Amino acid sequence: MSLHEPGLLARDDPTDRELVRLLARLDDLLARLETAEQEWSDWLPAVAPEFRASARNIVHYWAIRQHDLRDLQARLGAFGLSSLGRSEPHVEATLRLVRSAVIAMMGDTWRPPEPAAVSAEEGRELLRQRVVKLLGPAPPGRETRIMVTLPSEAATDPDLVRGLVECGMNVARINCAHDDADAWRAMARHVRHASTMTGRCCLVAMDLAGPKLRTGPIQSGPRVVKLRPHRDALGHVIAPARAWLTAADGPTDPPEPGMQILPVPAQWLSRRGDGDVVALYDTRGAKRHLVLTRSDDNAAGLIATTRKTTYLAAHTLLHVEHSDDAVELGLLPAREQYLQLRRGDILQLTRDCSPTAVDTEGVPRIGCTLPEVFDNALVGEKIHFDDGRIGGEIVSVNRDVLGVRIDHAAPDGSRLRAAKGINLPDTRLPVPALTEKDIADLATVVDIADVVDVSFLRDTSDVVQLNDALRRLGGDHLGIVLKIETRQAFERLPRLLLTAMRRPRIGVMIARGDLAVEVGYERLAELQEEILWLCEAAHLPVIWATQVLEQLAKNGLPSRAEISDAAMGERAECVMLNKGTHIDDAVVVLDDILRRMAEHHYKKNALLPQLHSWRPQRAP
Repeated sequence: MSLHEPGLLARDDPTDRELVRLLARLDDLLARLETAEQEWSDWLPAVAPEFRASARNIVHYWAIRQHDLRDLQARLGAFGLSSLGRSEPHVEATLRLVRSAVIAMMGDTWRPPEPAAVSAEEGRELLRQRVVKLLGPAPPGRETRIMVTLPSEAATDPDLVRGLVECGMNVARINCAHDDADAWRAMARHVRHASTMTGRCCLVAMDLAGPKLRTGPIQSGPRVVKLRPHRDALGHVIAPARAWLTAADGPTDPPEPGMQILPVPAQWLSRRGDGDVVALYDTRGAKRHLVLTRSDDNAAGLIATTRKTTYLAAHTLLHVEHSDDAVELGLLPAREQYLQLRRGDILQLTRDCSPTAVDTEGVPRIGCTLPEVFDNALVGEKIHFDDGRIGGEIVSVNRDVLGVRIDHAAPDGSRLRAAKGINLPDTRLPVPALTEKDIADLATVVDIADVVDVSFLRDTSDVVQLNDALRRLGGDHLGIVLKIETRQAFERLPRLLLTAMRRPRIGVMIARGDLAVEVGYERLAELQEEILWLCEAAHLPVIWATQVLEQLAKNGLPSRAEISDAAMGERAECVMLNKGTHIDDAVVVLDDILRRMAEHHYKKNALLPQLHSWRPQRAP
């Protein structure tokens, strides 16, 4: 039935006239789907056959989202019809079903709609199949998988890995920015063994480091150790300062974390015992005493305590009281330095990555690890450091130095240290996502992993390069996860997905840390929603990542905000946790949250289980 059929335009009833207008709007949107397929005709043929219907659906979703549909949604809702708000997995089918419902209301006759690219039933099933292909079968009672970043200790502690699998880890993530190939192989071996022993499927995903921009080294500070006792509010000592005396030629770890290490000759150390008192003059010339005691946990060293603040340097003479047995303190580690930056400061970012701090005129300087920045950055572009804690604008550009005016820092200034991340969201960098290190690492990845995560994508050429590299290495069996963490990747997401759909196993990770810095924290919530919607239209699994239950994993106590954030992650197919001292607790809590939320939500759909929360009571 069309608007030109007899009787449709002759109706004078206001309700009928509104239905005619709605029908015209729906027909217009359906026509736009065909136009969109023509506009994307260069992209669709290269997609793998099993993704053709999903690729068409992406294009259809793109087409309807080029228009403001809010008025149409309200008008459809007034008739009790679908407002198109949950049409992502089956755009054409939704439009045709709503159109048929409008015609039925006009003529009191139901006519089944024409076939669509993806039916309302097919969309969810396609996504379910692809999640299983990429991330393995769903664990009992929970659809959303849990990914955990393995710490370095996982290479030497198989019990740690087995514990995570038993708690609910479904995918173990190995970050190739840390450790080495031997450690990665050991981690993967422990994951496979834990999976076999527990009977629980756990896959291995390896995260390529990518071209991460970082600040260069800063000149080291003096090799000085400060021992400071703990004092109360009145300045009284409530606990002495504690340090670890260990052999300089074979140092051992202290029995307590955070203890300063004092290296001394091994023979001198072997002659020391409980109760020995060591006298010294510290770097200020102040006379100080260290009392030595044995550690119950480590016989390879001694604990030194003092109740007065003491500054120690290499070659400080240590003299044992009531003995002529003196020795010089060994070489101490250099103190890490930083730049203190305030709003309005001009920072010089240099191509030269030699250790530096300030120039001869007192201007702060620091290197940048990616030389291409200096050939492509422009005046007026934004730049962020250290996950956005410090930000500024490029005010001058030459071949070797960028001048950056700091406009975002803490009120009293912020510390910028070496090896901190740099984000240039406005700068078009001709840098491929795969570095030489990544390509070398891929040989190990292909051998031991199930999935490879590609970092810092910016263009479809990055996906093509990865596919070519995997093909050369015999890695066609690997699943690919596109990490969306740059502004350019978000802006080009439809093209990235259509390019990735040339392979059978693909997914997307919303890497919210760098993405928030690139687009601004105030836009992150909006962008992560849009990524979820587009991936649902593509029937592709999404991994919700970065800072999920981070305080719980690190400190053992979650914040209320991160509990809510974890619950929102249930709309993705996988939620990623980062490593931390309490990571096993975080896995257990996340498992419980995801199981509970699965009863109430699927994607944007609110589910309606029977509620047991409220019971009627007799009125007072």
